[in-house]
Amino acid sequence: PAAPAGPIARPYRQRGELDQARLLGLLAGRLADYRAIVRRTTADRLADEVTAALARRGARRIVIPAGLGRPVPATGVEFVPDDNLPAHLLDGCDGVITTAAVAIAETGTIVLDGSAGQGRRAITLVPDYHLCIVHARQVVALVGEALAILSPERPLTWISGPSATSDIELERVEGVHGPRTLEVILVEPRPVPAARARPRR
Repeated sequence: PAAPAGPIARPYRQRGELDQARLLGLLAGRLADYRAIVRRTTADRLADEVTAALARRGARRIVIPAGLGRPVPATGVEFVPDDNLPAHLLDGCDGVITTAAVAIAETGTIVLDGSAGQGRRAITLVPDYHLCIVHARQVVALVGEALAILSPERPLTWISGPSATSDIELERVEGVHGPRTLEVILVEPRPVPAARARPRR
């Protein structure tokens, strides 16, 4: 039998050093670099932001995965639960709303693992519009930190911006094998109000 292997040197960075505000700013910037639409809000304003996003998009039929629930009390929008909808019905919907498992700030990547609120891979590949809700607590700095959270036994989908490819002439084409438009709502902690000075007696 072979001798046991010695410890593996890991000279690369294993944890980020940014505070949360800078971490969220980095993620938003990297997502924008990939031509994703980024909206930043707080938990108490999330429903309004989702409603506004769907209105701007003109969406009327939106797929929702199991575990997401009804995202907003939107009028004029039909939320279609995914019950293994076939591809042609998914293609007839205007988009999909999901949550995420983790987001990586340095690479501008959102990872889905099929958990509740995320659904199966097909619903985020067939519709032309993907609205993804990412909470600040789910954001990490580095790929290694994300891998430590994710389970390799789950179906992982790594998303860095809208689906895009380039031909030999470097002409960028979006929406070839996934959504043409990725919109991310980044839910940040509510700012803590500054303490008021007590009046002197």
